[in-house]
Amino acid sequence: MPVLSPTWTDERIEILKQHFEAGLSCSEIAADIGVSRNAVIGKLSRLNLTRGRTLDDRKVQDRGHAPARARRAVPRLQYEMLATIYGETDGPMVAGPIDDANRCSLLELAENRCRWPISTPGAEDFCFCGNVAPDGQSYCAGHSRLAYRPNSRARMMRG
Repeated sequence: MPVLSPTWTDERIEILKQHFEAGLSCSEIAADIGVSRNAVIGKLSRLNLTRGRTLDDRKVQDRGHAPARARRAVPRLQYEMLATIYGETDGPMVAGPIDDANRCSLLELAENRCRWPISTPGAEDFCFCGNVAPDGQSYCAGHSRLAYRPNSRARMMRG
């Protein structure tokens, strides 16, 4: 059986300390010594070698308040968009026919036109709806009813 040499010899530890004090990154130290970056990080941790903040500074900062997380505004925006398209009525939606006279190609697609894909991409008859999309929305009112279903989550919860 072959005898395995230890990863961290006294020579490697001295090189590690010298490189660390010189300000090299863990990746650079690892490449020079011939070990993995994680091995360097682990050894630095075991040797209590840190950069920048002292242990006391870290404890004080960790006790402070965590940075406030940004509120998730997407559901609110979707609700507001649905309310502007359909109004605040809770009655059943009646889906009328979607006009197909304005269909267009990708090159003809403008900012205020519906981006609902018609057919399969790559097919000869592939195009986009092209109807007027209100207020910078992605889809016309008819396709918005298909894309944004206000009660889909509640329907899934009920089973």
